[in-house]
Amino acid sequence: MNHQSNLAAARFASLSRRHFLRGLGTCIALPAFTSLRPTTLLGAETASTAKLATTATGAPLRSAFVFFPNGAIPSAWWPQAAGSDFEVSTTLKPLETHRQHWQLLGELDHKAAEAGPDGGGDHARGNGVFLTGVRLKKSATDIHAGVSIDQVMANQVGHLTRFPSLELTCDAGRSSGACDSGYACAYQHNLSWSSATTPKSPEANPRMAFERLFGEGPPGQRTENLKRRQQEQRSVLDFVLADARAMERRLSSNDKDKLDQYLTGVREIETRIENAERFGDVKDPGVETPHGIPSDYGQHLQLMYDLLVLAFQTDSTRIATLLLAHDGSNRSFPDIGIPEGHHDLSHHFNSEEKIKKVAEIDLWYAKQFAKFVEKLQNTKDVDGQSLLHNSMIIYGGGNADANRHTHSNLPIILAGAGGGTLTPGRYVKHGSVPTTNLFLSLADRMGLQELERFGDSTGRLVEV
Repeated sequence: MNHQSNLAAARFASLSRRHFLRGLGTCIALPAFTSLRPTTLLGAETASTAKLATTATGAPLRSAFVFFPNGAIPSAWWPQAAGSDFEVSTTLKPLETHRQHWQLLGELDHKAAEAGPDGGGDHARGNGVFLTGVRLKKSATDIHAGVSIDQVMANQVGHLTRFPSLELTCDAGRSSGACDSGYACAYQHNLSWSSATTPKSPEANPRMAFERLFGEGPPGQRTENLKRRQQEQRSVLDFVLADARAMERRLSSNDKDKLDQYLTGVREIETRIENAERFGDVKDPGVETPHGIPSDYGQHLQLMYDLLVLAFQTDSTRIATLLLAHDGSNRSFPDIGIPEGHHDLSHHFNSEEKIKKVAEIDLWYAKQFAKFVEKLQNTKDVDGQSLLHNSMIIYGGGNADANRHTHSNLPIILAGAGGGTLTPGRYVKHGSVPTTNLFLSLADRMGLQELERFGDSTGRLVEV
């Protein structure tokens, strides 16, 4: 083969790869392109990653973790008997229509959240342990938790999408200082941790989250606006890097170390921009931009749930967390006739009136989640299945019985079929095992079979 032929072949290979990456970012959510499968388009250099975060059909496989606060009233949450013919409990009635699409996971524990010698702080531990499965360091300033399971997944599969993961919250609370019995607020207001000392702060503003995903402006203008913003960011980064190089010659060794730490953060931003650009134009979802944080809490939750649906539908990310409210939240619910705070009521001391009110709050949260499940079920994926079929959605809390601050037999639902690898439509008791066993099983399905342990895991959860 002559030089010109080699050059043409190299250009074609480069063009083909760029075309695929562009298609993956913009077209994978469109039914018209269902024939495009990573396994048929990937070259040899990336074929080894084809099974990461995909189903047997080649459609994207998604994982989301939704956290609700203050546990649940056990008598209203748990059915009388396990099995596929279980009677849906009072709290979970809103999900009955889609009972064949979710499973109730009983007897999953988080022993690392128990009090032990640390005493009080069950709400901080309920939050901080939920996705990490490790014992938290009790301190207001010297925080130490563990990498959360969503970030373990994102570290392996995040390169497949424009955003490695998405962190959302409906609780714009404190993020510094002490919150619960001497524990740092960081434990209580974050679900996702990229390292033992670094929580990933979730976005509470629907507008900011939407514009981050799809760009600013009305439908039809967002793609150009996003390109313009990326170009502006690049210009700023180029200026900063050039200025830093000129400055470096005049700095002491200690100052050079400080500058290097700063530039590491700058380079991370640059890498994120490059990663976003390699997927080509962003798919505009064609809906209006949300108006910030609504005053109505229910509307806020639904906006965040809708953002998750859009993020999954457009394959903007395959990993997400949503903190509905931090554990210990004392939000009132006057719209359903409950003016008292949720946390205050959860310490009901067997008062029938308070138990009834907490159960009403649990039911309210379940209704919001049921709407999310229905939207996922009604949204078609690239393989003709629903988004729900090709997802694994955890809905649960870090406290079991908030009245007694227990962390055994946690209220946890697993919605979705994991692309056909899960068996929804049943209630299974798992025999008092670590919740992290479940996370290992979900990680396997995301293509992380080499993950031997996570947190306090003792093995895989078999019956899922």
